[in-house]
Amino acid sequence: MAKAILTLNAGSSSIKFALFEIGSDPKRIAHGAIERIGEAPHFQGFDCDDKLITERRWDHGTSLSHEDLLGPLLDWAERHQGDDALAGVGHRIVHGGPDFANPVRLDPPIVGALDKLIPFAPLHQPHNLAAIRAITALRPDLPQIGCFDTGFHQNMPEVATHLPLPSRYHDAGVRRYGFHGLSYEYIAKRFAILAPTLAGGRVIAAHIGNGASACAMLDGKSIDTSMGFTAIDGLMMGTRTGALDPGVVLYMAQQERLDPAAISQLLYSESGLLGVSGVSSDMRTLLASDTPHASLAVAMFCRRAAREIAALTVSLGGLDALIFTAGIGEHAPPIRAAIGKALAHFGLAIDGAANDGNGPVISTPVSRVTAWVIPTDEEAMIAHHTMTLLQK
Repeated sequence: MAKAILTLNAGSSSIKFALFEIGSDPKRIAHGAIERIGEAPHFQGFDCDDKLITERRWDHGTSLSHEDLLGPLLDWAERHQGDDALAGVGHRIVHGGPDFANPVRLDPPIVGALDKLIPFAPLHQPHNLAAIRAITALRPDLPQIGCFDTGFHQNMPEVATHLPLPSRYHDAGVRRYGFHGLSYEYIAKRFAILAPTLAGGRVIAAHIGNGASACAMLDGKSIDTSMGFTAIDGLMMGTRTGALDPGVVLYMAQQERLDPAAISQLLYSESGLLGVSGVSSDMRTLLASDTPHASLAVAMFCRRAAREIAALTVSLGGLDALIFTAGIGEHAPPIRAAIGKALAHFGLAIDGAANDGNGPVISTPVSRVTAWVIPTDEEAMIAHHTMTLLQK
């Protein structure tokens, strides 16, 4: 009997996965990743206690495709649970465009429609869809469910989605979508359990990792977010610029004669913490560095995050709670402290000891705004949606 769900997050050089046992609520039983795709692929699987349970390397794997590597992954997942154990596969799909908000069972017409959104997310969407097609080829009868990173923001008011461009662009789908939606959906549900009264109020969640954004939530629903048409807008990130004067892009094109590919590479992969510091995109490395450019990168990162959070309070009409999540948000007390200090005029006061202990509540008892650290779990959200849709 099928009793497990496999979740996939496929990127250009990695495939992150998790295996969930079906029950009243999906239970994570294993997770891992295939990394360095296109170079020397490295497959690692861990149990629910993070113990390494399987590992494989392909030393000469430069020609291996997603399909080549998903085969061994499916074989492993089925061996782990027994033959015919998989009930379905849930995928994180970065862009759902204007038409796809809710999770959907994937078939050729829907995948074809999602193909048309590649210009909206050229660095992510092709790899998401490649994994879907690979599994279709490998296990044609295995149900696949798509879960969209833009879905949580789909019902933002028009004033938050419309760009200041001629309306023909909006009509063509060029609008603010927002991303990290699966993370924010998980946080909204989790916060409703931890603090139901606060969750019904004015909340900003800051998903701060290598990719970073913030989301304004009212009664657990997204009403505004820092990312817009693409996942490069808003906060400064590990290698991405965040919000940038469009004139800088014009300068790159007109004065430096950079073509679109070179500009894309610069904005997405060579900027942010890495570009400013010249050292690393990893916040842990920068916090441990004593170089002036590393310190500048960290200071800029915190200032930009605080500015975006402050701007979102306009959409909410105030702020009751601030939630930190994702890699940096969950594990970097100095970053949380710096952002909190910059937002002190809202009545936010961070408790040093609670912050160093990673919370969950890191504000002082007299703070007018409560601050929280809540770990996110996008994979659990995908597993939940996949199980729900399959049971229907």
